[in-house]
Amino acid sequence: MKVLIVEDEEAMGNGLKFNFEQEGYDVALAGDGPTALADFQADSDNFDLVILDLMLPGMSGYEICREIRTLDSSVPILVLSARTLSEDKVAAFDCGSDQYMTKPFALPELLSRARNLIERHAGQREAAATDDANNGTNKDTIRFGDVEVDFSKFEVKTKDQTHPLTTMEQQLLRYFIQNDGQVLSRARILEDVWGESAEVTTRSIDNFVLRLRKIVEPDPASPRHILSVRGTGYRFVAGPESD
Repeated sequence: MKVLIVEDEEAMGNGLKFNFEQEGYDVALAGDGPTALADFQADSDNFDLVILDLMLPGMSGYEICREIRTLDSSVPILVLSARTLSEDKVAAFDCGSDQYMTKPFALPELLSRARNLIERHAGQREAAATDDANNGTNKDTIRFGDVEVDFSKFEVKTKDQTHPLTTMEQQLLRYFIQNDGQVLSRARILEDVWGESAEVTTRSIDNFVLRLRKIVEPDPASPRHILSVRGTGYRFVAGPESD
């Protein structure tokens, strides 16, 4: 398993590299944005996780996250930053990050989150490999309305457009589909989809939902599939009565 750590503080970066290597990971360490992007581009197919600081010289972590997402929509990105404002977290999620941890942090928690993200991503890769082995006969495609979700490829197709999904966007959409018709509280979504990720708040969930609506809804302002339940959370409806 290979991890890219992007951290400009030398002591912090070397400490993270040492601890991840002790866990058996192959680690690439970059101290700035251009180096990180060059490392990722050179070996993008083999990275299983990116750990990304936000305050970096010359190029912000937000920019790096967006650039990585243009190269790979599914590789897990965990932001590790001293920024604690909710606005910073929302901006990071909007750029395509999957999880957010603030400094100072507990090393066992970071390692646990990293392991969980890598395992989820590995499972998705195995599904894609199985699909390829079956000559493209995809067993993991779901359709509702005008939407086709190909979980093995991290893609959503709507009419003539194809939209890539990040790991956590896909995880949340799959969760909604699996609970078709049920009212899901934000607390339940947080526990079932993100698990121990305490840095993800209910506001962050709302932002993920807004991004999914832009992809799957004909009119995101008047959703037909991912419906809001006032004061509680959301309800997914695969086949609205209006269909």
